Amino acid sequence: MHAARTPAALAAILFLALAGSPARADDPALREAAQKAITTNPDVTARLNALRAAVNEIDVARGGLYPRVDLSASVGRDSDRITGRRPNESDSLTRNGVALSVNQLLWDGKATYREIERLGHARLVRWFEFVDATEQAALEAARAYYDVQRYRRLVELAEDNYVQHKYTYDQLQSRVKAGVGRGVDMEQASARLSLAESNLTTEVANLHDVSARYERLIGAPPPAARTGDPLNQGVAASDDEAVRIALAGNAGISAAVENLRATRAQVESREGLAWQPKVEARVRSGGGKNFDGVDGQKRDTAAEVSLSWNLFNGGSDRARIRQYGDLLNQAADQRDKACRDVRQTAAIARNDLRKLAAQLEQLDRNVLSILKARDAYRQQFEIGQRNLLDLLNAENELYTARRSYTGAEYDLDIAYARVHASGNRLVQALGLVRPDDGGSAQAAQGWDAGSDGAQRCPASATALVPVDKTALDARAAAMQSAARTQPVAPASAPEARPLPASAAIDLSPQVRDWAAAWSAKDFERYKAFYAADYAPAQGRAAWVAARQRALAKPGAITVAVEAVQTTLLAPDRAETRFSQAYGSQDFSDRADKVLTWKREGSRWVIVGESNR
Repeated sequence: MHAARTPAALAAILFLALAGSPARADDPALREAAQKAITTNPDVTARLNALRAAVNEIDVARGGLYPRVDLSASVGRDSDRITGRRPNESDSLTRNGVALSVNQLLWDGKATYREIERLGHARLVRWFEFVDATEQAALEAARAYYDVQRYRRLVELAEDNYVQHKYTYDQLQSRVKAGVGRGVDMEQASARLSLAESNLTTEVANLHDVSARYERLIGAPPPAARTGDPLNQGVAASDDEAVRIALAGNAGISAAVENLRATRAQVESREGLAWQPKVEARVRSGGGKNFDGVDGQKRDTAAEVSLSWNLFNGGSDRARIRQYGDLLNQAADQRDKACRDVRQTAAIARNDLRKLAAQLEQLDRNVLSILKARDAYRQQFEIGQRNLLDLLNAENELYTARRSYTGAEYDLDIAYARVHASGNRLVQALGLVRPDDGGSAQAAQGWDAGSDGAQRCPASATALVPVDKTALDARAAAMQSAARTQPVAPASAPEARPLPASAAIDLSPQVRDWAAAWSAKDFERYKAFYAADYAPAQGRAAWVAARQRALAKPGAITVAVEAVQTTLLAPDRAETRFSQAYGSQDFSDRADKVLTWKREGSRWVIVGESNR
């Protein structure tokens, strides 16, 4: 089989690319690979650790709302010399004590609350970055999985291409050894065989490289074979819908929105610190010998409310607020850029679905047509009606067509994964489970961008430029009509002098007798129609051997000719053009043929034969 998907399957793929379904794709090997990727991928685990750190940082800031309790203890000796005492007189004492102090923040311009709010948004930034990392890891796992399957198929095609060229080479080698083949044909076949072998080596190397990439991403060798269907379910029904889903659900955009909100909270926090006083309540109580260095004091208790208010610090606060205002604008720009990037990614991936589904049908027809042509060329080559170059070119064209089909087939699989990932749906489509996030998923439930959504990002897909095939076909038909009504002679062709009307001849009887000899499998009578010096491209000996083999095949041969036209080229040379229908036990063909004739005495003999 030239391809893994039939035309009916291609039609189903195209339909599913245009109408989504909520069902989940079933490919156990792909699911297992993607699950390993999102569990062990270092980028995913790094994002997860950043998320956990953000959760703990919120608790750090929240601690500023609670009292601070400190216990202190000291023991020591104080000594001083007081001016005005008698010379060398000093006062000293030994002290010790234990004190407990409690500080409670009463007001700081809501700076602590704003900081907690900022860190809450920062936590959601880390959550969405973690989600995006899992989506990208799953996408890369799917890409690696499909690439391995792709290059396995390309290796099979390269092997088949090598076998076909080796068969042709061995066939020509046998002819050359038998003295009925030309050495130049063998050299040509040898060159193409070397190219086929080089292509096989390249494909094997490519398979090794994508397998190594798979092991790097997944941490295990690729599976032996594909085990399920493509991810062609749950896809948006239109380009605009695909873009809307991506803009609403993409984790990268959500992270950018939360980063904007975190920056806004940071601006408000700085304003609170700059323009508002800080008020604290303080209580301290303790006791001991000569407590706090006061002679004879055993205990002391103090309670106070402290207010501090910065009135001037060189304009730093105003500059800091302007700085954070610029950072807020930067965050808005980053949000809009993330939106535009996702819009482009989703639109291109969705367009690739339509393009590749249509191309698969076109490439399928291309492969089938070239396959039929290659088989016909091989049979015609064996009976001398095609030269070696025609056959080798057909083999390469078939190989190229099959490679193109395989490439489009797996590009379509990857495009489905890209569409899912653009809308943050690939992990769900594959049925994967993200690593434990410490409850952050619940905090993100019901999340909405609200008024903080992107402002400079269209929520519609890029308009597709239509192609009017009917108009193109009409242009082609007009060119054909003009070519029929206004023939143009080659510029370098010499002017032909018309022959007199009396010179007109009709060689249709000879053509029909020639076809009858072929149908009767009478080789001697058939060969007698050709000039003694007739030498086709492969050589007369090879031509004779090929025709003898063709006529010696078991079963009947039928050769019918129609619409024979004779043109006198010179007094002793003529040309016949006709339609030939050839049929045998295992082969049938219809072709337009040209026989060139030369007059030898009273009879006409063939000196040239070709297919138009």
